[in-house]
Amino acid sequence: MYDLLVIGGGAAGFYGAIHAARRKPGMRIAILEQNKEFLSKVRISGGGRCNVTHRPLEPAVLAGNYPRGNKELIGPFHTHASREVMAFFESLGIPLKTEGDGRVFPQSDQSESVISALLEEARKLGIRMETRCRVTGIAEAPEGSGWSVATGSGDFQSRYLLVAPGGSRPVWALLAGLGLRIIPPVPSLFTFRIDDTRLNGLQGISAPGQVAVLPPGGDEAPVAQTNYRKAARKGELQAEGPILITHWGLSGPAVLKLSAWGARLFAATGYRFRIRVNWMPEYHKGSLPDFLEQVRQADGPRLVSRSRASGLPSRLWARLVEAAGIPADRRWAELSRPGLHRLAAQLTDSEFAVDGKSTFKEEFVTAGGVSRKEIDFRTFECRKLPGMYLAGEVLDVDAVTGGFNFQNAWTGAFLAASAIAGATASQARTK
Repeated sequence: MYDLLVIGGGAAGFYGAIHAARRKPGMRIAILEQNKEFLSKVRISGGGRCNVTHRPLEPAVLAGNYPRGNKELIGPFHTHASREVMAFFESLGIPLKTEGDGRVFPQSDQSESVISALLEEARKLGIRMETRCRVTGIAEAPEGSGWSVATGSGDFQSRYLLVAPGGSRPVWALLAGLGLRIIPPVPSLFTFRIDDTRLNGLQGISAPGQVAVLPPGGDEAPVAQTNYRKAARKGELQAEGPILITHWGLSGPAVLKLSAWGARLFAATGYRFRIRVNWMPEYHKGSLPDFLEQVRQADGPRLVSRSRASGLPSRLWARLVEAAGIPADRRWAELSRPGLHRLAAQLTDSEFAVDGKSTFKEEFVTAGGVSRKEIDFRTFECRKLPGMYLAGEVLDVDAVTGGFNFQNAWTGAFLAASAIAGATASQARTK
């Protein structure tokens, strides 16, 4: 009989197991992982550098980076957030660094530093670790004595469960069988597939901008999808930040942020919708012509296509000038007023048709999972199934990029571990 059985050997699973063992020495703890190695998502996160968290922020500001879970996480972040996570990893001997955009990485720039430290700490604490151990059944033990977990490697008994398998459809099915409501998962954090001559050959170019989803005007979104229509019309689906042109369309922080906030709505469209890109977000279509008029008067002899009127990369600028119907040999002094307005429209109001998505690198994140209403976010215990705790991506909680998804895993696992360790200590005193 174990005191704590952890289903899932990822970020939340190890963090929870380690903190439970630290808070209550002597606890019998085992981690069960279905794959051949632990912490696989930690290994690939941040392009192999492991973006462990984001710089410390006020709880409400930090929670604002979660399209699903923003309200529920404010309280937990008051207890355990980025500052505590950074202190934990540094206690394991992992020096950290904070980059200009707020992302926190190990100074080594190697995810292996984090993985090795977590594995070594688990070994020191006497935590049993099993790989290739697929969970096939979860049942309450007789007379409320805990839990029975069936796996391909045998059965396990435990007083408490921490369920942290990530986005595991088989485990979601088991939890649904126990009566928990599962929100159907859909992809989050994806890039937009766009086939447009304005982008051809420009892959690798990045520029600051604003991306906004347009209300459906054609067959790209069925009429019945009223939530999508309302959100687009209200201007709720937009994001600002760097935009990256890729072989398949558009990516970068602005697109990824938008994909997270609109994950469920975009899934409802079959990932067919239209967007508007403003490549000069400090202006809009109505205000930019006045600026371009000033440029025309100041740079009359210069070619429009070679102008540095904006901070845009030169190749992108030239492509947008071409899209505005302005010949490559046209000089500013020769540019007509209608041509100037067409250029302003391309710069601030470029419409693109999205026709599909691509996973962002290997960092697949889902929107969906165990309904947040099933969880007591003070402890991350399941309301219907006392003694079962859930943390990480198994819950219907997800975030934009920047270390926020890991932060959710660390916070939930810590609060669950604290509650389990406290309950175990209380049971020991009553015996």
